[in-house]
Amino acid sequence: MKPHFELNEVTKKLPKHLYKFIVQQPYAAYTAQNQAVWRYVMRMNVDYLSKVAHTSYLKGLEKTGISIENIPYMAGMNRILKEIGWAAVSVDGFIPPNAFMEFQAYNVLVIASDMRTIDHIEYTPAPDIIHEAAGHAPIIANPEYAEYLRRFGEIGSKAISSKKDYEMYEAIRLLSILKEDPNASLKEISDAQNSVEMLQNNMGELSEMAQIRNLHWWTVEYGLIGTVDAPKIYGAGLLSSIGESAWCMQPEVEKLPYTVEAANVSFDITKPQPQLFVTPDFAHLSLVLEQFANKMAIRKGGLKGAQKLINSNNLGTIELSTGIQISGVFTNVISDENEQPIYVQTTGKTVLSTRDKELIGHGTEYHSEGFGSPVGKLKGINIPIENMSPRDLEAYKIYEGKQTSLEFEGGVKVVGDVITGTRDLRGKILLISFKNCTVTYKDTVLFDPSWGIYDMAVGKEIISAFSGPADANSFEDLGQVSEIKTHKIDYSSLQKELYGLYVDVRKMREDNSVNEEKVSAIFKKVSVGFSEDWLLPLELYELSQEYDFSCQTEILQHLKNLQSSSKKHQKLIESGLDLLPNT
Repeated sequence: MKPHFELNEVTKKLPKHLYKFIVQQPYAAYTAQNQAVWRYVMRMNVDYLSKVAHTSYLKGLEKTGISIENIPYMAGMNRILKEIGWAAVSVDGFIPPNAFMEFQAYNVLVIASDMRTIDHIEYTPAPDIIHEAAGHAPIIANPEYAEYLRRFGEIGSKAISSKKDYEMYEAIRLLSILKEDPNASLKEISDAQNSVEMLQNNMGELSEMAQIRNLHWWTVEYGLIGTVDAPKIYGAGLLSSIGESAWCMQPEVEKLPYTVEAANVSFDITKPQPQLFVTPDFAHLSLVLEQFANKMAIRKGGLKGAQKLINSNNLGTIELSTGIQISGVFTNVISDENEQPIYVQTTGKTVLSTRDKELIGHGTEYHSEGFGSPVGKLKGINIPIENMSPRDLEAYKIYEGKQTSLEFEGGVKVVGDVITGTRDLRGKILLISFKNCTVTYKDTVLFDPSWGIYDMAVGKEIISAFSGPADANSFEDLGQVSEIKTHKIDYSSLQKELYGLYVDVRKMREDNSVNEEKVSAIFKKVSVGFSEDWLLPLELYELSQEYDFSCQTEILQHLKNLQSSSKKHQKLIESGLDLLPNT
């Protein structure tokens, strides 16, 4: 697959199946008001966060080259991010959690490149470029945190989802898109909100993915660092929200020590958080991550791991004790009276691998109808097949050209003519292939000779189970891109006229062509035709004060009137005025 985006030293390492999630940054679609919103939020952040954010934040802003004045170009960010071993790509809003984590595992920052509207200037339920670029990017300049983020992606991308997780992802994606669309109806938003709440209340037992997303939320997105009594901010959701960065420091928001138990604390993306977790330092984040990983199927394997994959109804991998890896959609596992798996089965395209590399001749074309294999030791024989020497194999009639009958401890029987075996580089036997083969368990036929060659994976136990394929290149169409797209906002002629005035102000500032006549003329148009707009008058007041224009008194009075008439704008205007030296 040819990339539709510019590759660099970092992104060229991405698996090709992730390309489909990457879109072109819609820079030309950003309005001048969007640029003004960016500037307002960034000025607020630098002023306030210098007091409450982790020291890495302001250093990181400088290191990653993120400007206060302009929404960043992705290409420009990448030129600087590569110096710290990272890259950024543009995506359309939320992408599936496994894909998001996989990007992170490759040191690639996923940036939802849409820009929040002025109505959501303090907080947006949708991921946007303020959240991603101004929230995430500065902190990854800290090497210890960057490694935590990469490792989190590496482990998180292997977390097994439930069937309901994808439904929840789609529901939250739709709700966030509608809430950020000024043209969405109240009914559309209400219906979407109800769908999210219904799913939240009926999720059942949390999957691995749901739990690790909770850890991600309470650290990467909404994490505090330091002590419970005097924490600092490092989570991107807080760093990018001028509303929540202030709210989170209030005593009403409970501060709890960060432990692995945070995996069981779910969140509501559409509301401010009632509690937050505080890590003493970045090293503690990695410690908790490893504690959680030790509970995951990727490290535990066993019957529960196989059952998690079946319940997910998604592509996953089981690894046996020999190192052979079976990747496909698992649909069946048979267990014995001791709750040990004795047979595993996939349906549809399947791949066999070892050490995360597809075995030659065992790709999706060969195993197009699925795969099944017994697991365990042979009945009455102490030596597992994987530990048998050539002499042992010959003694038990497991060698080429010999008809053999293998009965496993769990009751699965394999009867057929041995064709050949497949070994790894260390000589360990991974596969035994049979012709004229019948595989049964009690009265159930698991494989019939008419189906062709039977390939039996060798392994006494399942040591690992995880989401996705062992070899990322084995499946061409891996992962789903949501059919729900971010809405392109249709602006009215009146809005376009207002944005034209924002352009004029921006051009004056950038060209150093500020004069009182222009400022007064634009202010008159805004105050008469756009009396509800507060951000442009604030920018005009900033310029008039900087150049000591006589119209500054009139503009300030206009802003004071807006404050008194609109509770919604009161705090925003007050915060903007507080940034100015002589107000």
